[in-house]
Amino acid sequence: QVQLVESGGGLVQAGGSLRLSCAASGRTFSRYQMGWFRQAPGKERELVATRSSGGYTYYADSVKGRFTISRDNAKNTVYLQMNSLKPEDTAVYYCAAKSGGWDPSTKLYDYWGQGTQVTVSS
Repeated sequence: QVQLVESGGGLVQAGGSLRLSCAASGRTFSRYQMGWFRQAPGKERELVATRSSGGYTYYADSVKGRFTISRDNAKNTVYLQMNSLKPEDTAVYYCAAKSGGWDPSTKLYDYWGQGTQVTVSS
């Protein structure tokens, strides 16, 4: 069982930056592929970025070059650094953990956090 707790969301002006953190419980954090998803009102949940335990990464086209996913296995934490934020980045951001092999396209994750709101004003 893995519990995920996100933090770091908030209100920021367009062009600004935020760093989201996701703290995970459990001793097997390093085995999981970790992902960040987001869901805007009226839209489906979408994958933003994901990172394997070995360092593979995948980013949605909409955030490439602006967002960076990283993880610290010693701290059981995954981060999402978000730069050059745009109003269209406004959403609830969720952290998720997936067991099994590397799969950058799936939305089928085993554990989910409660989400943190990110609002970007124009």
